Amino acid sequence: MNTKDILYKAFMSHAQGHIDKHVANVNVMLEKPVGIGEHADIIETIEKEMKIVAEYEDLMACMEKHFGNDKENLNE
Repeated sequence: MNTKDILYKAFMSHAQGHIDKHVANVNVMLEKPVGIGEHADIIETIEKEMKIVAEYEDLMACMEKHFGNDKENLNE
């Protein structure tokens, strides 16, 4: 795997990790909103989390669009 492929894969993994983290936060808020005392406005907090998810999804799509043409090499 060449340097470009390694960096591409690392970026995508990094972004996916952030997505997973923020989706998990929203899941906790949706399933146990009573246990989150410091968040007075749960909807606002969920909105902030989902904006972060959308940002990373956009970044991943942009990376795929511009640099994903060599993705068949990433599974080596």
